[in-house]
Amino acid sequence: MVVATPGPSLELGVAHFSSIALPPKQFAVTAARAGFASIGLRLHPAFPGAPFYELPVGSHSAEEFKTIANGEGIKVFDIEFFVIDENFVAASHEATVAAAANIGARRLSVCGDDRDGGRLATNFFEFCALAARYGLSVDIENMGWRTVRTFHDSVAVVNSCGAENAGALVDGIHFFRNGASIDELRANAGRVKHVQLCDVRGPAPKTSEAMIAEARSGRLAPGEGELPLKDLWAATEAGAAISVEVPLVGPADPEAHLKHLHDSALGILKSDH
Repeated sequence: MVVATPGPSLELGVAHFSSIALPPKQFAVTAARAGFASIGLRLHPAFPGAPFYELPVGSHSAEEFKTIANGEGIKVFDIEFFVIDENFVAASHEATVAAAANIGARRLSVCGDDRDGGRLATNFFEFCALAARYGLSVDIENMGWRTVRTFHDSVAVVNSCGAENAGALVDGIHFFRNGASIDELRANAGRVKHVQLCDVRGPAPKTSEAMIAEARSGRLAPGEGELPLKDLWAATEAGAAISVEVPLVGPADPEAHLKHLHDSALGILKSDH
């Protein structure tokens, strides 16, 4: 991730979804060699059957991961991914939250998929309270096929929740594809502590199935599509973190893919903030 302050260098992060087939240790090494300063990890499934990895507190795998990451000089920024739906119980995720804190993560990522807005806000608040006990913050990400569909929706949940460690995560594809504007981001920039970059071309998909397909296999590296990513970056506040999330599709080499994402993102961000 990158701290949005002027300077000759930019520190970028990369989301695990960009090469989810790599286990955490290998992902840390590969991302570091590609030039990234930090990584996100999937320690909880984003949807039933989705790949994820476990690094329980006190386990050999967690300690080995920390040793390798420290050796590579790469940090963990955020942990994905929790779906706050009608069955969500914050306390049931404490082991994963503890695992996130143990490996040095700073934030957790969630989406909202409960039509009962009051219950969603309550569950989000309770998850924020759990995270706060471990020194973590929580960002809610809008997605076109979820109840929290737009950036406006995610900001509304954060405002309704009222937790000091709550934020709205801006993912380029979800932000623009679901109708948000740069002016809207600028007006709510204080709520945004994490921005994920990707790109896309063509008209926005209309069905949930098409939205999911584009988000999981249709993203492009920053600068290869039509999204105004420089404007997105310029509208964020100093201190916001920046990562890249573009899933590897097909037989491409993971290190080459991550290096391409790193260099493409730098091409977007190297101009003054």
